[in-house]
Amino acid sequence: MSSDALVADQADQPGEEVSVTAAGAIPWRLNSVNKDQLEVLLIHRPRYDDWSWPKGKIDDGETIPECAVREVEEEIGLTAPLGIPLPPIHYHVAAGLKVVHYWAVDVDGAVLIPDGTEVDSVMWCPPEKAARLLSNPSDIEPLQHLVNAHDRGELATWPLLIVRHAKAKPRSSWSKAEGDRPLAATGMRQAQSVGRLLQAWKPARIVSSPWLRCVATIAPYAKAADAKVKLNEALTEHRHSRSPHKTAAVVEGLFDKQRAVALCTHRPALPTVLKQLAKHMNSRLRDLLPSSDPFLAPGEIVVCHVARGSKKKVVAVERFKPFDD
Repeated sequence: MSSDALVADQADQPGEEVSVTAAGAIPWRLNSVNKDQLEVLLIHRPRYDDWSWPKGKIDDGETIPECAVREVEEEIGLTAPLGIPLPPIHYHVAAGLKVVHYWAVDVDGAVLIPDGTEVDSVMWCPPEKAARLLSNPSDIEPLQHLVNAHDRGELATWPLLIVRHAKAKPRSSWSKAEGDRPLAATGMRQAQSVGRLLQAWKPARIVSSPWLRCVATIAPYAKAADAKVKLNEALTEHRHSRSPHKTAAVVEGLFDKQRAVALCTHRPALPTVLKQLAKHMNSRLRDLLPSSDPFLAPGEIVVCHVARGSKKKVVAVERFKPFDD
């Protein structure tokens, strides 16, 4: 019997505490011959003799997106960035209520290597066949969401990320130039966590305020990922206060290349940044954006998924905080 076998009603009770948190992904591709044919990847776990999606339990000190990326890499050798979020599923196991968070992941021609222990084989198949083979019926819900997104042209996306710099030393204790105010000790640890979290979407370029606390926030990721960094004065607090339209123009320019990108800026600039992003999404998604001061906590990230080919249409929005010690 699968370790995920239901031992109670799938519908969780209001307010019920989650006992087990896990994360994973539904890998997808378009058929090499028929480009209109969507295919998804099922994995077979010999220990339970079941068919499911790559997933696993969260580790201590790990965010949920990091868990999803790690589990997908461990089980099938895939290091692709996360795509659109899919509905999490809830069901009961022996330990209590379990939640599994899922994302779509574009395999994009990568060679998959099952680990051989937890996963002994994989199967590409149309969504209709996958729905019949899945051992846990609740796994069908995120699959259906993925299929619906594909039908709307909203499955293939690229990520645009907004990062508020990590915690800086207090203004009251800093007498030198504001642009040189550094991160606090907590902020330095947050910057490391931000670096690990950004790996879930792998932005190849970063646009940042040149002030030290922003540069220090994105430095760990930029170094680890060899990402291209562009510093823009329009993202500083002072330049934003004088010319917010120039800050908005920087945000608008992020859409031009249609490639994964992260922007790092300051709390006072966030209302302008978020307002510009809101122009590219529907009212449901706009409601997911933070709307009151401080908008984002230090080190917090907003992830906007932009549909490929649409150029400027945001189709999903997420928010994440780095692991905080």
